[in-house]
Amino acid sequence: MFVIIGYVVALGCIFGAYIIHGGNMGVIIHAMPTEIMAIGGGAIGAFVVNNQPKVLKAVLSALPQVFKGSKYTKARYMELMALLYDILQKVRKEGLMSIEKDVEDPHNSALFKKYPQVGSDHHVVEFITDYLRMMVSGNLNAHEIESLMDSEIETHHHEGHAPVAAIARLAGALPAFGIVAAVLGVVNTMGSVGQPPQVLGGMIGSALVGTFLGILLAYGVVEPIGGLLEQKLDEATKEFQCVKTTLLASMQGYAPQIAVEFGRKVLYSTERPTFSELEQHVKGKK
Repeated sequence: MFVIIGYVVALGCIFGAYIIHGGNMGVIIHAMPTEIMAIGGGAIGAFVVNNQPKVLKAVLSALPQVFKGSKYTKARYMELMALLYDILQKVRKEGLMSIEKDVEDPHNSALFKKYPQVGSDHHVVEFITDYLRMMVSGNLNAHEIESLMDSEIETHHHEGHAPVAAIARLAGALPAFGIVAAVLGVVNTMGSVGQPPQVLGGMIGSALVGTFLGILLAYGVVEPIGGLLEQKLDEATKEFQCVKTTLLASMQGYAPQIAVEFGRKVLYSTERPTFSELEQHVKGKK
């Protein structure tokens, strides 16, 4: 919703100011189809050449997320930390081997089913169970597991950043394609120097529309999408960091309630539940 509102405000103010100053929208509308064909077609073709198929697929998968709200809410984080608390509490009371079945088959685990918002997220469940499995095996110490976690989180971030970087490169290329379209328009105009001034003026105006559209599409449409996707990627990474901090605190001997508090402190302040909110949530889930 906010994305659509933002686009409406941006485009409305830009074209509104143009009309208020006496601009003729007919010139822009008349030139727009061919200019968009030149700019958009050229940019999309170069975009395909510039990115591997896996990056193109990632971009197509990421674009629908732009129009959806963030799933990383305070309620989700409270579920995540309540799940981690229950797991660590079970380990503390019954030993590491007591969670072996939960780790091997999380989809049928009562612990994970208790928290459907987090338990249905394949990536988070896999991250949690992979490192719980290593803790159960007992062959790795906290420093070794921390190093593995950091490597996986870094890989996840780089992988998620690929479509963001691709969109940023596209935004950077659009003004150049706008100039290409404008130059073609000027070339066309120079080939018609014998025409009346009114005709030449219209042709020059149409040529300048190409530069205008290239810059508008770059900084008013495409680049904001890349920025929003990057923010969503940072939120996803933060969730993994919360899990990492909580599990490592547990491995270092802290009680489940304190380990979860370590993880809570990692979260952004806008979504971080207070100590009391988390405590009440955990008690309500027992």
